[in-house]
Amino acid sequence: MSGLEIERKFLILGDDYKRQSFSSSRIIQGYICRDHGRTVRVRRRGDKAYLTIKSSSEDGGLSRYEFEKEITIDEADHLFKICEPGIVDKIRYLVRCGSHIFEIDEFYGANEGLVLGEVELGSVDEEFEKPDFLGVEVTGDHRFYNSYLSRNPFSLWKDALPKEFQK
Repeated sequence: MSGLEIERKFLILGDDYKRQSFSSSRIIQGYICRDHGRTVRVRRRGDKAYLTIKSSSEDGGLSRYEFEKEITIDEADHLFKICEPGIVDKIRYLVRCGSHIFEIDEFYGANEGLVLGEVELGSVDEEFEKPDFLGVEVTGDHRFYNSYLSRNPFSLWKDALPKEFQK
């Protein structure tokens, strides 16, 4: 897949999303490059692997160009060896709400305790139904980008979050 990625990101309240999910998978990802908002990422998701390149955002994090290519597990394992320090480990739950699918990421390791949800949209002004478990919107807040979390784990800064961001 490649093209413009438009998404909104939210903190998630409670764990109702688990009951509502129709699928889940473990994701391990590392970054070959994460500079000035641009990233080159290696990801294993279940029994598949991907190489993804993302551009920086021109509109506050709402959209950016993404190129993604499926690669073999063996290729991913080799690429993990050249990743920068800091691996992101999470389980992704898929939840259908209205005509959209929300991807809910429950983080582990140094990012334990963080649960983020995102929804991909067809346009920046597309309306979508909001499930009850959506909390504060964090679209464009770089602290909640996986590339940032790989370098600056949630466990190191979660207590400094403003009250409205805390669950």
